[in-house]
Amino acid sequence: MAEELTLLSPQEFPPLLREIPDAPKQLYVRGHIPSAEYKWLAVVGSRAMTTYGKQVSKYLIEGLRGYPIVIVSGLAYGVDAEAHKAALDVGLTTVAVPGSGLDWDVLYPRAHGSLAREIVKAGGALISEEKPDAKTMDYMFPKRNRVMAGLSHATLVIEAKEKSGSLITAKLVTEYNRDLLVVPGSIFSAESKGTHQFLRLGATAATSPEDILVALGIAKREGPASWAELREDLSPQELRVFEIIHSPVSRDELISELELPITEANVLLSTMEIKGLIMEELGVVRIR
Repeated sequence: MAEELTLLSPQEFPPLLREIPDAPKQLYVRGHIPSAEYKWLAVVGSRAMTTYGKQVSKYLIEGLRGYPIVIVSGLAYGVDAEAHKAALDVGLTTVAVPGSGLDWDVLYPRAHGSLAREIVKAGGALISEEKPDAKTMDYMFPKRNRVMAGLSHATLVIEAKEKSGSLITAKLVTEYNRDLLVVPGSIFSAESKGTHQFLRLGATAATSPEDILVALGIAKREGPASWAELREDLSPQELRVFEIIHSPVSRDELISELELPITEANVLLSTMEIKGLIMEELGVVRIR
């Protein structure tokens, strides 16, 4: 069951996490760890994100729709939550690394319990090295930051103050010799002073989804870049599938919503998968 907790030993960690010098001794997981063919992108930033930061998060992550990318963040307020929500909205797998244990009654922040459940339901995972019943403590946040940086091929910083916790993550990224991407912000915004520090030190400016794809070593696909551009070529039944899976759903739920004979529904979904429009993993169907 995806709801149950699994305890992983270092040999079972995602490969990149095993490479860092201060790797955890164990990890608790609720949900499913994405397969090795995915590229992992950590997205971090201010808890007091601005409207600009929210727009940037949505724009950049929406541009990654359909690529084999996992969005990693910390489930916190601000940029973290927006990154998870944006990933869910476009059918990307997302993984949360909270600064607490994974028991539902201690998960931090408590206000994001429903978001955490949605992440797991959509085929993603919650990950923590803390014991399941561990309540959040200040020292847990730098620890979880190193897990996020260690899991990821690259890290994107959207907004960060001069002494933001996101800068701890950014510093670890450079120590681990991973790619650090930073979104330029307003020179008048306190929420961008920290990110601009890293730009001065040589971090890559991220101003488009293509910048992220380059950092992850993913070739930009040719052809329609969005569902909107595909709409003219979709049949009414295919359009109905897209309407249903604007957020990932189980295959059984999808077939039920389609209200088609099972054989006809299976043929439709198989055809769409062959055409590269949708993908199914562990019984969850999402937009490719």
